This record gives sequence, structure tokens and C-alpha cells, in this order.
Amino acid sequence: MDLQEIVEAVEKFRCEIVRFLVDFCSIPAVNPSFGGTGEYKRAVWLADYLEKQGIPVEIREVPDETVPEGKRLNLISHIPGRKDSSGTLWLVAHLDTVAAGDKGHWTSDPFTPVVKGNRIYGRGVEDNGQAVACITYAAKILKHLGLVPGREVGLLFVSDEEAGSDKGLKHLAREGVFKLGDEALVPDSGTPDGGFLEIAEKSILWCKFNVKGKECHASNPQAGVNAGWIGSLLAVEMIKSLREKYCERDTLFNPPFSTFELTQKFSNVGSPNVIPGEDAFVVDFRVLPSLGLSQILEHIERLLSKNEYEYGVKIEYEILQRQDATAPTPVDASIVKKLVRVLEKLGISARVGGIGGGTCAAIMRSVGIPAVVWSTIEETAHQPNEYVVIDNLIRDTVTLLSLMIAGTDE
Repeated sequence: MDLQEIVEAVEKFRCEIVRFLVDFCSIPAVNPSFGGTGEYKRAVWLADYLEKQGIPVEIREVPDETVPEGKRLNLISHIPGRKDSSGTLWLVAHLDTVAAGDKGHWTSDPFTPVVKGNRIYGRGVEDNGQAVACITYAAKILKHLGLVPGREVGLLFVSDEEAGSDKGLKHLAREGVFKLGDEALVPDSGTPDGGFLEIAEKSILWCKFNVKGKECHASNPQAGVNAGWIGSLLAVEMIKSLREKYCERDTLFNPPFSTFELTQKFSNVGSPNVIPGEDAFVVDFRVLPSLGLSQILEHIERLLSKNEYEYGVKIEYEILQRQDATAPTPVDASIVKKLVRVLEKLGISARVGGIGGGTCAAIMRSVGIPAVVWSTIEETAHQPNEYVVIDNLIRDTVTLLSLMIAGTDE
């Protein structure tokens, strides 16, 4: 099929793709790490949908006592190709979402997706509902047209991505699902023009710090040790010193430097006239691969010792998530070249680079699978009034279908 035929074939499914995304995202799938019940019901719904389209699904269960069902589900489907090949082209999307946040900032119910003009609003419609819809319909339309992909295609819908993927892609990687010669496309980040190919990611570290002092009445502060004040000083000193010391730049990434940001701040006392005896906060570190997380942690531990000695407090910290950067996908990797060719046919000028966010691609790269992150998005993920543009759904489905048909390098 030529490009125009592919476009026309996908366009016939426009209304159906919109309805699919609305129905899919109407099933809450907030990660249990953020107070939700997980993506089990959404995974079951999707598995049933794929089976009804004649797309067989293998379900991999991972035990997890934090969800009502006691397990998390990961879906795998294989579509045989027309050429002998030792590797699989994996299309990877995740099923879970973050929480809605302050619902007062939404103009509609985040878990009841609504269509307004050329947009669909709702939690998870962009992250990662758009990818699920586009992958599903690229496979469905391929089958509808009676076409066979150029090489084996693997569809992968995974759990737990928003909290580190231990119950999702990392588990599958440990089980040996992937093999030498595989490659992957992960539609989980991108730009509004659809021209950005992410081939590298920074290291990620989330740390929770707990400062323990002594609670007392605010009118008699010398009787206690103000953990709130010391915790605030610590957070400022930590971030300021890290920004000053680790200010290297790498223009492959946007932003081109490491970032250190105070995120969560936990409540301490319930009264305005009480000196807090405990203070807790989280810092999000996104570190250039050239630096490494070990030296960041050494810097932090020296700073904690200094503050403990100076203020007479006890400071503990917990690593909530750690993901060390892997080697970038080479610019001349097969998956990069194939995607660039498809985008050029669509009139899109491609460019490569790196990001600070963590995606499933980093896990694929960690087991030697060249991976590219790409999609056409408005970058509204994790925000109130998250939305997708319907035209982007169609264009990305066209791109994925074209990539399936193209197969191996020719």
C-alpha cells in the first residue's frame, strides 16, 4: 500500500478510534503508589477487546498485594511477519495512570473522558491512552486489510510504568521476553509537530527525606528542635549546592542540564502554635548520564551528616525510585532509520534528542534493545485537563501502520 491508501484506510476508523479511547480511559487505572487500585480492570477490558478482533493475547501476571486482585497484568501479542527475522518490532504502551490531582482544576470529571471539538479530555488520555489506541488500531486495521507486517510485530501493554515498572516491563525483561535483534517503539513522549525522536534519557532518582527534631510549644522554641525549619534549610541547601556543583551541559537533552527539584512536602503538625518535631519532603533528581547517581548520593550523604552535626537532628532518607541512565540508542540504529523514513513520507522533518522523563524505552535499552520514544502530543500529561488531539490519533496510527508494513530495512 502507498501512503495515501494507508491514510484513507485509517481515516475510515476515525470515529471508532475516538470511541475506543473514551471507553478505555473511562476505566480508572491509577497506580496504587498514588492511591489508586491499579490497571487490572483496564487490562482485562483491553485483552477482551483484542481477542474479539482476532488478535491473540498472552497475559503475564505479577503478584502484588497492594491491589484488590492481588496481581498486576501485562498483555503480550505477536503478529507474524512476512520475512524471516531473528528479531521483533515491539510497540510498547502502559496501562496505568497518575492520580487526577486537584479535581477543582479540571473543567470536567477526569475519569469521564469528554470530546470537545478536535480534543478528548480526561486523565490518561495522552499518557498513555493515545499510544494504546494507536497501537491497537494499527494492528486492527492491518488485520482488517488482510496485510502481513514486514517482520514480526509484538504488541506490549504493561502495568506499573508510572511507579517504576517493577510489576510491568522490568518484570518481563527479567523473564527474558526480549531477545537479541529486537527493537522497540514507545509512543510515550513527543512534540506537537511529531518530529522528535527520543533516543536517550537521564538518570532518575526520587528521594524522601525525614528530619527528626523535637516537638514543643511555639512560645518556648528553646525547649525543642524545629524540624520544619531545619528541613526547609536542608532542602534549599541541597538543591542549591547540587545545581552549582553539577552544572554540566549536554545539548542532546532538553533541558541540557541535570535538574534537582523539591516536589512533595508532607504535613507535620496540626496546629499553628506547635514547633514540628518531624519534617518530610521529596526531591526529584534527573541527572545527565555523564555524572551518574552514585556521586549525587555521596554529595547528599555528606550534606545530611553536616546538618545532623550542626543542628542536632536525625535525618533519614529513602530512595523511592532509582533508574540509572543506559547507553543511548544509536542514531544509525535500524528503528531510528525506519521511523525517520516513515515520517519523511508524511512530510515531517525528524530530529533526535534526549529527555529527563523516564519511559519504558530506558528499560528496553538496559537489556540491549534499541528503542525510540516518539508520538505526536501536546505534552499535557500529569496536568489538569489533560487532552489529546484527535487528528494526532489518526496521524500516529498511520505512522505505526506504515512502520509495521515497512518491516526490515530495505
